[in-house]
Amino acid sequence: MEVDEMETRILELHSVERAESDEERGDGGESMSASPWKSVPSTNETPRKKNSSDSLRALKEAVVVLTRLPEYKISALRPPTPEQFYSEDESLSSSDSDMESEPEVSEPAAVIISSAFAHCSEEITKVRPDLPDEDVKVDMMVLARRRHMRWQRGKMVEIITREDGRLKYKVSFKEKGKSLVSGHHIAFDTTPRLEQLYVGARVVVKCNDRKFRSAILAELPSRKNRLRFLVFLDDHVPVYVGLPLLHLVCRPLEDVSESIPDGPHKCFMRRYLKDWPCPHLIHYTAGQTLNVELNGVQQKCEVQVVDSSLIQVVFQNNQHKEWIHRGSIRLEHMARFLELQAAHEDDSD
Repeated sequence: MEVDEMETRILELHSVERAESDEERGDGGESMSASPWKSVPSTNETPRKKNSSDSLRALKEAVVVLTRLPEYKISALRPPTPEQFYSEDESLSSSDSDMESEPEVSEPAAVIISSAFAHCSEEITKVRPDLPDEDVKVDMMVLARRRHMRWQRGKMVEIITREDGRLKYKVSFKEKGKSLVSGHHIAFDTTPRLEQLYVGARVVVKCNDRKFRSAILAELPSRKNRLRFLVFLDDHVPVYVGLPLLHLVCRPLEDVSESIPDGPHKCFMRRYLKDWPCPHLIHYTAGQTLNVELNGVQQKCEVQVVDSSLIQVVFQNNQHKEWIHRGSIRLEHMARFLELQAAHEDDSD
């Protein structure tokens, strides 16, 4: 029986019993429906016929719980619906979820969710499509890296073949100067086609400040992320973007993480791509407080907005706001989870 039908049946049973109780007491006693605590029906109980007083009593005792429960625990008892599954506050009852609660944390407890991100292979693929490489030609406009996290538009002026067979590309920038770069440091100036994109693709993104920054594609559009692309910039900043803001790197490295400077973000991206399409995410709700690393120190902040795989937090000491991925290593809950996971793996060896 569905939960909504069970709740309706319970209300009917309470109404019958309350009428009988009022007649017996004659004092219009307070009914259970006036209680501020929400009744949580058991989805395992099989209902019986209304005309049995023993059945009424057994059903009431099986379904009424006089315990204050957090909202996320109540929702976990309900069967998932499409609306719940694709909401911002991800349903904890998804059959694709494997949940672990971290011990000894403030209420509501952090829940680590490892769930398949999408339902069809086109939305979760991390395999590079078997498509021919697009040509890189002299006189074509490209985006080229000038230094870390700084890419600029320029014109291809020469393609040089080294003695070992490697190709180098000389780019003349619109903002003066020339650079000789490798194929994984140039990107097409055109918008890519959807069939060219996959999780793990090396891209360059046009940001709000109109500057171009290198990134790795982390999510393809799906109902779960409101048909957007998620990218991680090389400084660990996550951003949801539309297709027109993306540019494919011309000749990416086989191991895309090798394009990222050594550091925590490089380790994060390697683990993220390894876990995909079941990345570890933490369930948060708006108004919840947590600790997030900022400038090397864990600081208290509050969740303001939950947007698919991201949360917007405001730090309490300086009101600084930023978007954080729900699987980021900057989250204290995730850092502790990974430590416990690593310790468990060491014990298993």
